[in-house]
Amino acid sequence: MGARHTGSILIVEDDPDVRGALAAFLETQGYPVVEAEHGREALRQLEAGNVVCLILLDLFMPEMSGWMFRAEQIKDSRWASIPVLVLTADSAAARRAVTPGIVGAMTKPVEFDRLLDVVRQHC
Repeated sequence: MGARHTGSILIVEDDPDVRGALAAFLETQGYPVVEAEHGREALRQLEAGNVVCLILLDLFMPEMSGWMFRAEQIKDSRWASIPVLVLTADSAAARRAVTPGIVGAMTKPVEFDRLLDVVRQHC
């Protein structure tokens, strides 16, 4: 019997190579993926009604950073409870990011086995 998922994984990452690699990996594992280049696009994806079980969130992006996206996400009751996994190249930022609603933080390059463990917990 195939895996059952309660929504898509929203990847919010400005680097198209990183975003594409994450999407390709997760899709090969059977997870539906929605992609966004920055926080503002991620908000549009949520507004469009995409059901999301986990957000993979880069912190440092143009137009709307991960920090700014997170502030908007927690203001909206429709999305506030969606768990977030922070992905960043900055290990100090990763430590600061662990706040309520953040289920973890990983530094890039992402360890796919660890990522899959988090995805399995939430999707």
